Amino acid sequence: MTTSGYKDVAVLGAGAWGTAFAIHLARLSSSPRVRLWSRDLTQAIDIQACRENRRYLPGVALPTPIIVTADLAEAGHDADLLVLATPVSALCEVTDALAGLMCRAPLFWLAKGLVIDPSAGPMLPHLAIVPRWSQPCGVISGPSFAEEVARGLPTAISIAGTDRGIVQSVARTVRGGTFRAYVSDDVIGVEVGGAVKNVLAIAAGASDGLGFGDNARAALITRGLAETGRFSAALGGRRETLMGLSGLGDLVLTCTGSLSRNRRVGLGLAKGMSLEDILETIGHVAEGIPAAHALHAMAATLAVDMPICDAVYRVLYDRVPPAHAVKALLEREPGPEFY
Repeated sequence: MTTSGYKDVAVLGAGAWGTAFAIHLARLSSSPRVRLWSRDLTQAIDIQACRENRRYLPGVALPTPIIVTADLAEAGHDADLLVLATPVSALCEVTDALAGLMCRAPLFWLAKGLVIDPSAGPMLPHLAIVPRWSQPCGVISGPSFAEEVARGLPTAISIAGTDRGIVQSVARTVRGGTFRAYVSDDVIGVEVGGAVKNVLAIAAGASDGLGFGDNARAALITRGLAETGRFSAALGGRRETLMGLSGLGDLVLTCTGSLSRNRRVGLGLAKGMSLEDILETIGHVAEGIPAAHALHAMAATLAVDMPICDAVYRVLYDRVPPAHAVKALLEREPGPEFY
């Protein structure tokens, strides 16, 4: 690692966001060496041969410097920065595999959601990763649709981690061109914002699909931000973090953007589609679905009032029709706006 950042970066996970992040890094003037790992050998061979991720990011060419591999040891062993771009459900598995390969570099993740520990239940990712990893680690989050990053459109993200100096180095590594990086020391707040916004985006999509209009969407985003802040504070995070990129920024994007997978889940539910058909149509992981289940359990344990997230849970897991869930929200007793 130099004063300008890391020079050898492994991006572990060749979905849309991992591929887009690798493309962005390879375009930087600092020219870090970039290796992109796919757990699927067939996909790795196809991406390397075609110089395009035809499954998840069709039409976007991979810059020449990117090396694509299905060998985790080849991807990660010599890297001085490891970036996990897997779904949140695979974070612990890949981290354990890297540890078994004796990889020794800072570890940061792009996933947004909650880890489900078989014995301890749902938790924020850093609580599951830190005990597994001997080096500094952290999260990269914010309003960042993969397709727009891959196209080089302006994007700003937030980075938080266990070591402020390392966070600064990661920010120096990834920033450049149209990509801005800001640093935070509130890992909890950054992770909470990334997890809860996916659930709220399902609610926003359902509201739009039911034709409830712009007023309803604005109210949903605002009240959703309030319950996100309560949840973060209960876990030890700072409410003001939720006013930043990883909170309000990502929430607005995910609740309004046409590329939002979770919003598309809500739109499909409003049309009466089954979850299975919705996910088959999307073709990607929608992290808000498992996050809704995890948040429901955590909010109950913490005694945090999260009515919108609870309504999404009931639609997804109790099969309550979206219109009925909205009606129940509107019939709640009035209370103070801030508590």
